[in-house]
Amino acid sequence: MIHRMTAPVVLPADPGCSVVRDGAVDIDAHGRIAYCGPASEAPGTATTTTAKQGILLPGLVNAHAHSPMVLLRGMGGDLPLLRWLQEVIWPTEAKLRPSDVHAGMLLGSVEMLRRGVTTSAEMYFHPEQMADAVLTTGARGILGGPIIDLPGHDWRAMLADASKWIDTDGLRFGPGERVELSYAGHSAYMLPAEALGAIADDAAARDALVQIHVAEAAGEDSRQRAEHGSVPKLLDEVGLLRGRLIAAHAVHLSDEDIELLAARGTGVAHCPGSNAKLASGVARLSDLRAADIRIGLGTDGPSSNDDLDLWEEVQLSAMLARLAAGEATALTAPAALLLATRGGADALGRDDIGALEPGRWADVVHIDVDDPAFATGLDVPDDQLLGNLVWAAGSRRVRDVWVAGEQVVADGESSRVDRRRAQADVAAAASRLRAG
Repeated sequence: MIHRMTAPVVLPADPGCSVVRDGAVDIDAHGRIAYCGPASEAPGTATTTTAKQGILLPGLVNAHAHSPMVLLRGMGGDLPLLRWLQEVIWPTEAKLRPSDVHAGMLLGSVEMLRRGVTTSAEMYFHPEQMADAVLTTGARGILGGPIIDLPGHDWRAMLADASKWIDTDGLRFGPGERVELSYAGHSAYMLPAEALGAIADDAAARDALVQIHVAEAAGEDSRQRAEHGSVPKLLDEVGLLRGRLIAAHAVHLSDEDIELLAARGTGVAHCPGSNAKLASGVARLSDLRAADIRIGLGTDGPSSNDDLDLWEEVQLSAMLARLAAGEATALTAPAALLLATRGGADALGRDDIGALEPGRWADVVHIDVDDPAFATGLDVPDDQLLGNLVWAAGSRRVRDVWVAGEQVVADGESSRVDRRRAQADVAAAASRLRAG
């Protein structure tokens, strides 16, 4: 059985960011792409057909997020990173209940899907609640409970719990393999070297992804830098860079650090919005790209960004790269769009999402072009069309979303979750957290 979707424009997110005119996307009975290309060249006859006006493209991949933090949105919004964490976030998170995390992840997932983000890599407490929420909304999540060394938190127990869950349920599970489990070591400054090495060993034994914050703020890891030369060098010493790893933020890197990450095949989650809001710095995106490092985009948490709209990161990544380089061509619109799709998948070590290619999951986004951003029409040169999508339209014209071939957003709203009820649940939980 083949379901065919057609549209005047299809963006497969291939390495060249091609624009396919009068395109078709075929989805097989398992929810995977069977064909993507010109409709006139589509093989065979489709069982069913859906014709859309506008643009079809792959679901965006949020390479680093803490989505349940919608519960904390707006709290301490004018503080630098470490004060924000120590004075506002950590004391509030100490009061979290599992049901709070479920409510936050449910609404965060709906928020992302409505913006065309079909996959997010999540690091947060009570990951089993995040998994249930993702399966409820129909999104795709790469999930890990944070492994951290703080009073009241036993990193050994946290690591054992992560390994036990993977051993019990496998790395991926759920319809369309919607959930992938990972290890989420918080950071080198929040874990001893012994813990980092233990995470590396357990992850390598299971071929699991490790998510970790790396060199986000200038002063956060001064001790680790003094003892090991740099955080990437420390991570390499303990074996973490020899497995699947995504380094979130990666702002304060030396040339030698960049060379090391490139040599080890490490992925990077670039989070320009959060980095700018917290004044953490501007990552060396042009240098990372020149080193052929696999790079995706991340929103970070919705209390440090303060939203989960990855399209804003597409724009910011290009603008900040151009400012840093003093060159208007430092990151083009097509290249920025690829960071949010194929690039995010590559950075996470996934070859089954992020593009509309045969064999990949049919995570598809429909952009309605009845908008001033597309007033010049679709019959414009490819670079102009992509520029209008990236610079002028962004997320506001996302109308429909499919994950593994199943529709999860219809006409701009979740087809599985009552958004207003989800918002009310978050409001009630946030009110209790504020009250103490």
